[in-house]
Amino acid sequence: MSEFSFEPLQNGLEICVSKEHKFGTDAFLLADFARPRHKDKVCDLGTGCGIIPMLMHIKFSPAEIYGVDIQKQAIEQFMLTKEKSGLDNIKPICADLKELWENCPKGSFDVVTCNPPYKAANAGIESMGEAQKIARHEILCNINDVCRAAARLLKFGGRLCICNRPERLADVICAMRANNIEPKLLRFVSKNPENASWLFLIEGRLGGKPFMKVMQPLFVSDGEGFSKELLEIYGGEKGEKAYD
Repeated sequence: MSEFSFEPLQNGLEICVSKEHKFGTDAFLLADFARPRHKDKVCDLGTGCGIIPMLMHIKFSPAEIYGVDIQKQAIEQFMLTKEKSGLDNIKPICADLKELWENCPKGSFDVVTCNPPYKAANAGIESMGEAQKIARHEILCNINDVCRAAARLLKFGGRLCICNRPERLADVICAMRANNIEPKLLRFVSKNPENASWLFLIEGRLGGKPFMKVMQPLFVSDGEGFSKELLEIYGGEKGEKAYD
């Protein structure tokens, strides 16, 4: 049995984490990039401990947020977070994203998000733990599975927001287009202007017309600490992360 603990977020809320299911900077970046509206219905695929739904609730308060993960422990942690927070608009679901239609009604979501496994199956050295393998390598699902699921979940014109490593950009764009999701917005993330990007954020629209805007890059550091934009995303100030 893994040891669970609770980490503080904002507004008095806490999230249940473990060594298998925790979170990093990319979750904050994706939640902020997706920017759901108050009236939106959102589904986060591969939600892990539920960090992206929690961050979206804190910052944007969408009407409903589903969080789907195939791993039972991840959803157990998310349920503990939900019970402790008392949030009725958040719905943890333990399901395979390739077969989740009984729990997540098709064609009813305004936004789908996913922080997917970054590494293709059999690419590079696999993480040691089973949970880490599933989270980081395309073992149980690949980027095409994510885009296919999103296309079934989204309303026409709905948005799919994904983060991934730059070396997977072509794979993500091809998978989006193969599932009638047109890439519309792209942003690269790097430590500073001197460093190459380590992450990208991309938004596609179901049934959208071809045209993609490339945003200004997001820099994590300003040379003296966290950049002003990153601090705004974290919700902190004076170089401190709000969740620490």
